[in-house]
Amino acid sequence: MTLRSLALLATLGLAACSSAPTHYYTLVPTAPVQRQAVTAPAFQFEMLGVRMPVQVDQPQMVVRQSAGGLMILETERWGAPLADEFHDALAGQLELKLGTRNLAGLPKAADKPVVSLQTDVRRFDSLPGQYALIDVVWSLSQRSEGQKRRSLTCASVIQEPAGVSMDALVLAHQKAIGQLAGQIARAANSWACPN
Repeated sequence: MTLRSLALLATLGLAACSSAPTHYYTLVPTAPVQRQAVTAPAFQFEMLGVRMPVQVDQPQMVVRQSAGGLMILETERWGAPLADEFHDALAGQLELKLGTRNLAGLPKAADKPVVSLQTDVRRFDSLPGQYALIDVVWSLSQRSEGQKRRSLTCASVIQEPAGVSMDALVLAHQKAIGQLAGQIARAANSWACPN
């Protein structure tokens, strides 16, 4: 009888110690089945690092509860640091929209100008059931041999409606980053801030 009681207590103890499973998310959307035909630009592209607000640049997802409250979701986590997730998602979207690869850290051809992108994410808001919002100040700089460096600084605030689930919230952020990439690509090609 005591052996049976000990086994039952051990089972109950293990069940009490178990926790909810951890889920991991990424801002990088799944790869498109077919790449769009885009004319390669007359420049080389490199994406520099991304600055992210400290309060959301956590391993766990951070969501808004109210006008001033935040909640850290312990079992809902990013697959990589949020700044890296944002960087990789934006770089991938820009490669699709520009028709050229991100050459950051790689040798560049001397006969083509290089356009560098620096992004400073001012807000990365997640409000489940309502919206995903990004507020980004971004700067393009172009350099080429024998030419004076020129730069362009713009700002984008993009808000996407979001469902209640974390999957829906992450998808809304992916869409917002895709829109941001479209604005940056248009600016790089025309060298003017989008309206």
